[in-house]
Amino acid sequence: MAELDYKERFLIEKLFDMPTGYVMDFSNNTFQSFIYDSIKVNIYDDKYFYASGSKANRLRAFFTEEPSYKVGQLLTALLDYWHTKAIANENGFDFERDKNIYTECLKIAKRLKEEKIVEEIEVIKEKENDKDFSLLAKSIRESIDKNEPEAALDRLHTYVMKYIRQLCENHTIEIKKDESLNAIFGKYVKFIVSHDKIESKMTERILKYSIHVIEAFNDIRNNKSFAHDNPILNYSESVLIFNNVTNSIKFIESVEKTLKQENKKEETESADWEDLPF
Repeated sequence: MAELDYKERFLIEKLFDMPTGYVMDFSNNTFQSFIYDSIKVNIYDDKYFYASGSKANRLRAFFTEEPSYKVGQLLTALLDYWHTKAIANENGFDFERDKNIYTECLKIAKRLKEEKIVEEIEVIKEKENDKDFSLLAKSIRESIDKNEPEAALDRLHTYVMKYIRQLCENHTIEIKKDESLNAIFGKYVKFIVSHDKIESKMTERILKYSIHVIEAFNDIRNNKSFAHDNPILNYSESVLIFNNVTNSIKFIESVEKTLKQENKKEETESADWEDLPF
């Protein structure tokens, strides 16, 4: 459900002329086509039926049923439509009269779109000198930007596999080509624990439990994603998986940053020692 307070709903409804039961000058067909073209949603799906089923009520139902980010996307598209009509002086659209409301609605749309469904999606990064890895990361982020996490579960699994394999190679952790994701992740966890990079027993237990979580990710990839001809996992659970995985990657990045700093310090001290005149 989108986080819209009374004032925000009032301004949106005022600008789009929703108290009439309509939404601007859309007909049923143009309303359906516009929303589908904008965000690939059928506004005449039963889930958006509310009271009379008018265009205004269907838009209100959309605000209630969908997350903030998705509502922000549609609101942005509708505001662009309103602005285009207003500057063209179309009948019923008055830019000078309503420009302050329009400006406030733009702020609302921007705020809604900033409420990301995956908080740490920035950890899914492109990588210099690795075109395949970069395309993979870009594709995953594009699915999240479109609010389609369920469509990217197979690629997220592939990304994590490549990411953990690279870490193991960096630390000369022996892995086999056919080992599963949870197996290589387990080896990496064992490495950072044995090198005293984890300060608390609780963190150690969380990481070790994460090995079992990653093992379950193998099943999701094989049986609930587009990796094969599968029924796809639902939206809410897909968001949960994305947030769990990206939070784990963020923590691993903090560990890797510490390791790099320590290695750099050791190299500097070693170079200083070798420079001594004896």
